[in-house]
Amino acid sequence: MGLKDKAAKRTKESPFVPALLGLFHAARTERNFQFHLFAGTCVVVLGFLFSLSKTEWMIIILVIFGMLSLELVNTAIERTVDLVTLERHPLAKQAKDVAAAAVFVYAFMAVIIACIIFIPKILLLF
Repeated sequence: MGLKDKAAKRTKESPFVPALLGLFHAARTERNFQFHLFAGTCVVVLGFLFSLSKTEWMIIILVIFGMLSLELVNTAIERTVDLVTLERHPLAKQAKDVAAAAVFVYAFMAVIIACIIFIPKILLLF
């Protein structure tokens, strides 16, 4: 199948198909993505238990989906680097490390936001 054939086939299928395939692949194979899915689910359950306001829900939803999106981008970067070179190269390591650092920084922010939203609600229980 030539490039033109592949391009023609791609234009016929729904643009959602590759996105969903990527999402399901990450959910099945990526340990960190699975962790963030689990953590996000736990936060949503806590949100219902503590009756979050609309504003708090919007913030939580943005943070959860942002985290999952960034984890997907990190996975794509790792796969691309692995595709380009299988040998250990300092630039390949730096690319992977910087992508992982972006996820780490966002996760740190997510924890801070969760603390700001949930700690006062937890303290009201005592």
